[in-house]
Amino acid sequence: MKRVITYGTFDLLHYGHINLLRRARQYGDYLIVALSTDEFNWNEKKKKCYFSYEERKALLEAIRYVDLVIPEEGWDQKASDVREYHIDTFVMGDDWAGQFDFLKEYCEVVYLPRTPEISTTQIKQDLAGKP
Repeated sequence: MKRVITYGTFDLLHYGHINLLRRARQYGDYLIVALSTDEFNWNEKKKKCYFSYEERKALLEAIRYVDLVIPEEGWDQKASDVREYHIDTFVMGDDWAGQFDFLKEYCEVVYLPRTPEISTTQIKQDLAGKP
């Protein structure tokens, strides 16, 4: 069984997220999503989420491409997750290109193109009436 992992906040879930998850799952048989906790988002990423961790987790668990959701509690857990979950392929959006190449000693690293016309940031700006 080929195992794939990806990471993210997945707040204001949209079709760009679904595209990423669908394409990530195509790299294997089992997709793990490491979901940023509320504390990690606030303390480290300086992001305030609209939906709580538990709500975002429930949304991800309802998506057919996702097999397991685990908490992402810090920047440094990726290598240990790859080893612990016996990951074959690590997948991230290409806005992170090169940032996780250090994981190539453990698994394949793939950066997928983002869905260009959608992002959580854009949704928030549109809702706030900002250009």
